Formats: sequence, structure tokens, C-alpha cells
Amino acid sequence: MNINRSAGRTRGAAAYARVGVESDVMSASPHHLITLLFDGADTAIRTAAVHLRDGSRAEKGKAISRALDIVNKGLLAALDFEHGGDLAGRMASLYDYIARLLLRANLRDDAAALEEARRLLGELGSAWREINPKREREGQ
Repeated sequence: MNINRSAGRTRGAAAYARVGVESDVMSASPHHLITLLFDGADTAIRTAAVHLRDGSRAEKGKAISRALDIVNKGLLAALDFEHGGDLAGRMASLYDYIARLLLRANLRDDAAALEEARRLLGELGSAWREINPKREREGQ
């Protein structure tokens, strides 16, 4: 009976977390949405690293798949090639490289590739956080 209560609490906590994330997404600015993508990718990669160390291949694969979705369907898809010019093209190449690192990490259980993908995304996320769209609009 304690197992069922524990499982119920876990499901409840997960549902609460989803609602929190959904609320963040619904009220977020486009800039903040990209920040959330970087945060989600970092969480997925850290989760994958834990599962890699623990030898849980299926869970590692799921976490890496989440990270790949964030990179490909989130970050890459958000690039504005019309207005972003050469920078957008370079970012697309970098996201492609990160996706290949994640695939290698998954296929070869390569912890170094996983860490490199996390490091690169971390640097990009940090730079993104430094951008203040409101300040730029005000010309400061």
C-alpha cells in the first residue's frame, strides 16, 4: 500500500511540475521561451549522463531523444534565416554539430560527446541570457 501512495505522489509531483512548465511557456516572451529550451536541453543531457553512468540504456536514450528534439525542433527551428543572415547559418551549423554529438553519445555510450554537447549548449544559453531585448528596444 505504501508503494501505491508513493507512486501517486510521484505522479502528482510530475503533474504539478508539468503545469508549472506549461504556465511558464504560456506567459513567456519569445526570448524567455528560448531560455526555457536551453534549460530543458541541459536537464535532458544531465539526465542522460546519469543514466549512462548507471547503465540504463533505455532511459539514457529517452533523455538524449528529448535533448535532440529540443535542439532540432526548438532551437534550430527558432532560427530566423530571413533576418539572421550569416549568424543564423552559423548557429544552424553549430546546432547540427551538437545533434551529431548527442547521436554519437547515444550510439556509442560516449560520455565525452554528451559533455561536449552540454558544454556548448551551456555557453550558448549563457550568452542568450545576457541579451536583454527590452534594453535593446530602449537603445541602451
